Amino acid sequence: MESRASAQYVRMSPRKVRLVCDIIRGKDTKQAFAILDATPKAAAEVIRKVLKSAVANAENNFGMDPDNLYISKIYADGGMIIKRYQPRAKGRGYRINKRTSHITIVVEDKE
Repeated sequence: MESRASAQYVRMSPRKVRLVCDIIRGKDTKQAFAILDATPKAAAEVIRKVLKSAVANAENNFGMDPDNLYISKIYADGGMIIKRYQPRAKGRGYRINKRTSHITIVVEDKE
Protein backbone atom coordinates (compact mmCIF):
# COMPACT_ATOMS: atom_id res chain seq x y z
CA MET A 1 0.00 0.00 0.00
CA GLU A 2 1.27 3.48 -0.77
CA SER A 3 0.38 6.99 0.31
CA ARG A 4 1.39 10.22 -1.36
CA ALA A 5 1.53 13.95 -0.75
CA SER A 6 2.57 16.82 -2.98
CA ALA A 7 3.25 20.54 -2.90
CA GLN A 8 2.53 22.53 -6.05
CA TYR A 9 4.09 25.79 -7.23
CA VAL A 10 6.77 25.92 -4.52
CA ARG A 11 8.76 29.12 -5.19
CA MET A 12 12.10 27.33 -5.45
CA SER A 13 14.14 26.02 -8.35
CA PRO A 14 13.66 22.28 -9.04
CA ARG A 15 17.41 21.92 -9.43
CA LYS A 16 17.94 23.06 -5.83
CA VAL A 17 15.08 20.94 -4.49
CA ARG A 18 16.43 17.79 -6.17
CA LEU A 19 19.67 18.08 -4.17
CA VAL A 20 17.71 17.49 -0.96
CA CYS A 21 15.43 14.87 -2.55
CA ASP A 22 18.44 12.74 -3.51
CA ILE A 23 19.66 12.67 0.11
CA ILE A 24 16.51 11.07 1.58
CA ARG A 25 15.33 8.85 -1.28
CA GLY A 26 14.86 5.25 -0.08
CA LYS A 27 15.31 6.07 3.63
CA ASP A 28 12.78 5.25 6.34
CA THR A 29 10.72 8.20 7.54
CA LYS A 30 12.32 8.59 10.99
CA GLN A 31 15.79 8.71 9.46
CA ALA A 32 14.57 11.12 6.76
CA PHE A 33 13.16 13.55 9.35
CA ALA A 34 16.48 13.48 11.22
CA ILE A 35 18.41 14.19 8.00
CA LEU A 36 16.06 17.03 7.01
CA ASP A 37 16.38 18.66 10.44
CA ALA A 38 20.18 18.76 10.02
CA THR A 39 20.23 19.86 6.36
CA PRO A 40 21.01 23.60 5.95
CA LYS A 41 19.08 24.04 2.68
CA ALA A 42 15.87 26.06 2.26
CA ALA A 43 14.28 23.13 0.39
CA ALA A 44 14.66 20.88 3.46
CA GLU A 45 11.89 22.73 5.32
CA VAL A 46 9.41 22.42 2.45
CA ILE A 47 10.24 18.75 1.88
CA ARG A 48 9.85 18.09 5.61
CA LYS A 49 6.30 19.50 5.50
CA VAL A 50 5.38 17.37 2.47
CA LEU A 51 6.86 14.25 4.11
CA LYS A 52 4.91 14.95 7.30
CA SER A 53 1.73 15.22 5.20
CA ALA A 54 2.48 11.93 3.39
CA VAL A 55 2.99 10.12 6.72
CA ALA A 56 -0.25 11.61 8.09
CA ASN A 57 -2.11 10.54 4.93
CA ALA A 58 -0.80 6.99 5.34
CA GLU A 59 -1.80 6.85 8.99
CA ASN A 60 -5.24 8.46 8.74
CA ASN A 61 -6.47 7.33 5.30
CA PHE A 62 -4.96 3.85 5.04
CA GLY A 63 -4.34 2.85 8.67
CA MET A 64 -0.61 2.25 8.15
CA ASP A 65 1.88 2.29 11.02
CA PRO A 66 3.95 5.53 10.76
CA ASP A 67 7.00 3.79 12.31
CA ASN A 68 7.02 1.20 9.52
CA LEU A 69 7.13 3.55 6.49
CA TYR A 70 9.89 4.40 4.03
CA ILE A 71 10.18 6.85 1.12
CA SER A 72 9.70 4.80 -2.04
CA LYS A 73 9.54 7.74 -4.47
CA ILE A 74 10.43 11.40 -4.17
CA TYR A 75 10.78 13.79 -7.07
CA ALA A 76 10.68 17.48 -7.90
CA ASP A 77 9.32 18.48 -11.28
CA GLY A 78 9.46 21.94 -12.78
CA GLY A 79 6.36 24.07 -12.43
CA MET A 80 5.29 27.38 -13.90
CA ILE A 81 8.07 29.88 -14.67
CA ILE A 82 7.39 33.45 -13.54
CA LYS A 83 9.01 35.83 -16.03
CA ARG A 84 10.54 39.12 -14.90
CA TYR A 85 12.76 41.68 -16.64
CA GLN A 86 16.01 43.32 -15.49
CA PRO A 87 16.61 46.77 -17.01
CA ARG A 88 19.86 46.96 -19.00
CA ALA A 89 21.71 49.57 -21.01
CA LYS A 90 20.26 51.29 -24.11
CA GLY A 91 16.65 50.52 -23.18
CA ARG A 92 17.05 46.77 -23.30
CA GLY A 93 15.63 44.29 -20.81
CA TYR A 94 17.11 40.93 -19.86
CA ARG A 95 14.69 38.24 -18.85
CA ILE A 96 14.86 36.68 -15.39
CA ASN A 97 13.13 33.32 -14.89
CA LYS A 98 11.72 32.74 -11.41
CA ARG A 99 11.26 28.98 -11.33
CA THR A 100 8.74 26.96 -9.31
CA SER A 101 8.63 23.28 -8.34
CA HIS A 102 6.09 20.53 -7.87
CA ILE A 103 7.33 18.21 -5.08
CA THR A 104 5.83 14.72 -4.73
CA ILE A 105 6.59 12.13 -2.03
CA VAL A 106 5.30 8.54 -1.99
CA VAL A 107 5.68 6.45 1.18
CA GLU A 108 5.12 2.68 1.47
CA ASP A 109 5.09 0.00 4.16
CA LYS A 110 8.26 -2.00 4.73
CA GLU A 111 7.62 -5.67 4.10
